[in-house]
Amino acid sequence: MPVSLKDLRSAFEFVSMGSSDNSAFLCKETGRIYWTSESGDLDGLEEEELPDDLEESDKYLAIPDKYELDLGKPLALAFAREFVPAYFDEVRQIFSKRGAYRRFRDFLLRRNALDQWYEFEERATDRALREWCEANSITLAD
Repeated sequence: MPVSLKDLRSAFEFVSMGSSDNSAFLCKETGRIYWTSESGDLDGLEEEELPDDLEESDKYLAIPDKYELDLGKPLALAFAREFVPAYFDEVRQIFSKRGAYRRFRDFLLRRNALDQWYEFEERATDRALREWCEANSITLAD
């Protein structure tokens, strides 16, 4: 069953939010995405009944987070290498300490590169999700 890239991206963003409490699972048979959060906060999503075999059955795939797809620090460093190479060492230093993403965002604001980063990140995320789908024999609807 085909899955919408938009829906998959939404689930990916939910799973990738700061808390490790969020999970999402894709049913390979129906294309339906199930959302779950240990904290009970589904970020405005309607709470629904989850299948009993959600975490045990082979028919469900856990939606990966940004770290599983190497879209964290490696992506920020790739962006710096390509778009602000003169500041690569500064960006690498930013990511050597806690709170890196806030400092990276501040860095991008000072360099007027925040929109460029968001576009770069979005393209990389879509590419990584498409590759994940291909590796897991998931057909995308769009």
